[in-house]
Amino acid sequence: MKKQFLLLSFVVMIAACNNTNPLLTEQDTPYGVPAFDKIQLKHYEPAFKEAIAQYQAEIDAICQITNEPTFENTIVALDRSGSLLDKVEGVFFNILEADGNEEMDKIAEKVTPWVTELSDNILLNDQLFNRVKAVYDKRDDLGLNAEQMRLLTETYKSFVQNGANLNPAQKERLRQINQELSLLSLKFGNNVVAETNSIKRFITDESELQGLPESAKAAAKEAAEADGSVTDAWLFSPKRTSFTPVLQYCENRELRKQLLIDYTIRGNRDNENDNKAVINQTMRLRIEKAHLFGYDTPADYILSDCMAHNSQNVNELLHTVWGPSLNAARKEAAELQKLLDQDIAAGKVQINQAEDKKLQPWDWWYYSEKLRKQKYDLNEEELKPYFELSNVRNGVFQLAHNLYGLQFEPLHNMPVYNPEVEVFKVTDDKGNLVGILYTDYFPRAGKRPGAWMNDICHQYVDQNGVDHRPVIINVGNFNRPTKDQPSLLSMDDVETLFHEFGHALHGLMSKATYKSLAGTNVPRDFVEMPSQFMENYCYEPEILRTYAFHYLTGETMPDSLITKINNAKQFNQGFVETELLSASILDMDYHCLSQADTIDVNKFEAESMQKMNMIPQIIVRYRSTFYNHIFTTGYEAGYYSYTWSAVLDADAFAAFKETGDILNPEVAKRFKHLLEQGGTRDAQELWDEFRGRKADPKFLLERKGFID
Repeated sequence: MKKQFLLLSFVVMIAACNNTNPLLTEQDTPYGVPAFDKIQLKHYEPAFKEAIAQYQAEIDAICQITNEPTFENTIVALDRSGSLLDKVEGVFFNILEADGNEEMDKIAEKVTPWVTELSDNILLNDQLFNRVKAVYDKRDDLGLNAEQMRLLTETYKSFVQNGANLNPAQKERLRQINQELSLLSLKFGNNVVAETNSIKRFITDESELQGLPESAKAAAKEAAEADGSVTDAWLFSPKRTSFTPVLQYCENRELRKQLLIDYTIRGNRDNENDNKAVINQTMRLRIEKAHLFGYDTPADYILSDCMAHNSQNVNELLHTVWGPSLNAARKEAAELQKLLDQDIAAGKVQINQAEDKKLQPWDWWYYSEKLRKQKYDLNEEELKPYFELSNVRNGVFQLAHNLYGLQFEPLHNMPVYNPEVEVFKVTDDKGNLVGILYTDYFPRAGKRPGAWMNDICHQYVDQNGVDHRPVIINVGNFNRPTKDQPSLLSMDDVETLFHEFGHALHGLMSKATYKSLAGTNVPRDFVEMPSQFMENYCYEPEILRTYAFHYLTGETMPDSLITKINNAKQFNQGFVETELLSASILDMDYHCLSQADTIDVNKFEAESMQKMNMIPQIIVRYRSTFYNHIFTTGYEAGYYSYTWSAVLDADAFAAFKETGDILNPEVAKRFKHLLEQGGTRDAQELWDEFRGRKADPKFLLERKGFID
């Protein structure tokens, strides 16, 4: 019945669209990028219907082949199917995250169950799985090359891990679970966006902003003017670009407290956007799903296909790094407490109760900035004029050229989904097209928080041997330009830009034959390695000199300031790592649950922090109710991957440092080869080939300053 409905929809939509839907017809766009300028809201739903129907028809065609199942007529045909849906999803979900609105949210709520149902129809199709299994069972006799064997193995595993071996009753329940989880994920993310946009704090007395840099005040003033709710005011929100400068520089302790609470209370206010019930239902379903597959916990189920393999290995790594990180954080807290004590003694801090004498989470950033200035004569605001956004981006482009021979050419008059988006053509040292890169760096109401990379179009080689190059997007939420100055970044922002660009390179340089193995289609605890690897470079003096130019004078950052940056590189790393690791451990605590009892989310989180002896002066990086990574973006039981990958990236950078040349062409060639492979080979095998041994955590601990 479902199949008949889909096929009927396919026929109806072909007639109805009459070749006018830009998502369903070939458009004459440069480099085959989507026709963003022609796509309208009305096009999405028909496009999803037709793309789903076409995908189902392609799957039916594979199942109806009467010839013996072969690698080509089954495995390759399966990999090549669904190209139209790839295109539609690549456009819709990227815009939904980066430039969405309520109408798109409603469309997402409608089409997401369709896509989930289709996925289940494919992965739970007995006839199709029998063909896949028939090829897999004779894999050793097929004479396949390494990439072909990888595709076959991963395809078979995907079916098994998604329910192909379950009995009929279990399969039906799995379908229900997957549908519910897909909608819960949407609801969680929408709630976070709604909370972030709805929480506003207006300041009408400028004296309350004492110490706040003029650039931050100007941005807050423009935000208030754009909002229009309150005249002659400064507007602050839970967006990081808004509240972070207040935490760092504002002398008003109460305002710092209010803004940090605004950030951490999102999704936890017992209103229509509250996420506690969403978390409960999500975890109940994830636990039930794990049990369907014979696993005790969601972590056991999820990690079976990662480099870590199981929760024991994850927890072992996390606690290897946790101890040194927490010890460093305690020492840092003691130093910051002394600065607070001095301000109390000088009458600069109002004391209403005994707790006011103790360092609080809303004090950490403020006093760490003071301590940074005291220890290293370094102020974040002193750096920002040298980190103009376009210069930083040009610097990371130059780094990619120096390492891998890539060239980046700005493309004008390209179709974009928002006027702020910029587009670049990427070519290799011989002028061959590598891919197209979109960059979208400024916050807006319809953009979810954070920064990310994604594929708009995948790389693959078609049956005619044509290599289709990828279209990649980098998205951020950096400071907007103001009336008086361009977008200026903090050092953390610079790191983020380098990080996401590392993901982009992983996608751009892909040299896979099959789309399901291309680019960043690798285990989650490996995918962050190429991105974090790029972060190493942003502090290096010879790299800083390629992008750190004063936005007014054009002067290169002086050596004295570069020296200060590197002297302070290990400053506050106890806080940074403790904040990160606590989120990773909280994630594992959720996903190591084996029973679906009702969870008191706030109590569960507090107990998790207590078990790890988290110090009260630091708040976990992501509170449960806005923890998008594990409840929306597919990083459940996977946030540890940032630390797992950090061990790899620190070790990889050491391979360059050991030669005395951070741009060593021979090492760069080997690392480029690793990036180009994508998921065509086992991640551990790729690493061992590059480094010649297992990764050593000592390089990460040394980089953080936790060991000598």
